[in-house]
Amino acid sequence: MSQARTLLVTSEAIPLIKTGGLADVIGALGATLTERGLDTSILMPGYPAAIERAVGLKKICDLKDLPGGDGELLQGKMPGTGVKVLLLRTARFDNRVANPYVDHSGHEYDDNALAFGALCHAAVRICAGKTPLPVPHVVHANDWHAGLIAALMHAQKIQNVGTALTIHNLAFQGNYPAELAPQLGIPVDMINEDGMEFWGKLSFLKAGVSYSDRITTVSHTYAREILTPRFGYGFEGVLNRRKDALTAIPNAVDVACWNPSTDTLIKRNFSVDNMTGKATCKRDLQKLFNLPVQQFTPLMAIGSRITHQKMADVILEAMPGILERHPQLQVAVLGCGEPQYAQAFQALAAQHPDRVGVHIGYDERRAHALHAGADMLLHPTRFEPFGLTPLYSMLYGTIPVCSRVGGLCDTIIDAVSSRPEPNANGVLFDGETAADLSHAVDHVLDLYMRPVAWQTMQRNAMQGDFSWQGPADAYIRMYADIAPASAKRAFLDLLAPKASEPLIADPSHYKMTA
Repeated sequence: MSQARTLLVTSEAIPLIKTGGLADVIGALGATLTERGLDTSILMPGYPAAIERAVGLKKICDLKDLPGGDGELLQGKMPGTGVKVLLLRTARFDNRVANPYVDHSGHEYDDNALAFGALCHAAVRICAGKTPLPVPHVVHANDWHAGLIAALMHAQKIQNVGTALTIHNLAFQGNYPAELAPQLGIPVDMINEDGMEFWGKLSFLKAGVSYSDRITTVSHTYAREILTPRFGYGFEGVLNRRKDALTAIPNAVDVACWNPSTDTLIKRNFSVDNMTGKATCKRDLQKLFNLPVQQFTPLMAIGSRITHQKMADVILEAMPGILERHPQLQVAVLGCGEPQYAQAFQALAAQHPDRVGVHIGYDERRAHALHAGADMLLHPTRFEPFGLTPLYSMLYGTIPVCSRVGGLCDTIIDAVSSRPEPNANGVLFDGETAADLSHAVDHVLDLYMRPVAWQTMQRNAMQGDFSWQGPADAYIRMYADIAPASAKRAFLDLLAPKASEPLIADPSHYKMTA
């Protein structure tokens, strides 16, 4: 029997390029599936940075007449994991030397539709057997950038490859003028309410939702939320129509990368059984952010995109009062995003140079230092499909303070009082006002002053099981469900129990609940 084959299509993946959690997920999922014996390839744009970092790249074919021009397909491996990677090189992707989606002024590239349309067409040609590569049994599209794949396969009557779409963030939809359909190779009769028309535009994401065999999203709570007007962003109607195809498969963490006992990017390693090194990491974080080295003062981290979604406006409104009420509190801010908020955080640091440290931008060293050295992580958000950042913090004994939305509800057990329940591992709060956020910060700082309760929460947080093994099982089961009949057994055989790796007892744990 031939090996089961899956093609993951994405706009980013670590360690080649990263702007957010999508890259973490794809890099870790691809590595886990490969380790499990699945022939996995990751197809993504050939940005200059990706081409520079991939290992053993070689050109395998030209791809003529893609949307926006010709391209070439390169094949190599991911550094570190050896996962197969396919890079689509085009003139448009050659120009993306900073952010893959926006230019230096923060505006979306005006050719994104054609650029990512080309990526979708490249995937379809692989699935149609029009390249030297083996035809995959399943093509797994991720977010809007790959949303056209299932629609194009439907139009071309390619029926021997299963199609899946994972929605990592419904707010990003890839909506463009319908007049682009001919350039994108989309039949006009597919631009309708049952196809990919969305408020008069052509929607990459709706194309994927309408035509994929299976739709997944990344947490149980978010899967329920996106069926409602509040969180559906206009997609609640089509998602409810396709509810039978919607599945929740929670994300997970690359525990080989995010592990305080082995992490080479932090100042000193530590573990739940020996927390001594966390104090060293706290001093290191204070130095990195030009804050006074004070071991016993509470140090709160803010590490995420600095955007309206992440309630940057609310943090900025609440922070002066928080600093006034808690004169010992230090704050370290790491992130990038909307310029007006970034500038406001820098102004806050200038007003409180001994209390607030800000680094606008992103690098892995500071990110790991942030989670290892902080006492608590402030992570408010208006919506949250999953929430990887709070999981990173918990693994390092840094207590998350988060909004009660999306995947955060599924992973954080709220310390609802000053004497929290024995299994509490964080703080959740409702609302989007400065008062709501301030109350949550006051609560976590009260807990910090209670060593027994605090240390119990740290142990609970650090002992959480956030590994990829359970979610990988769920993806493989889904692939088996949508793969052609001749390949189903090859996928199911990958789920055979191993002595060192038992299957989860209840596979439906990763299915969406009503």
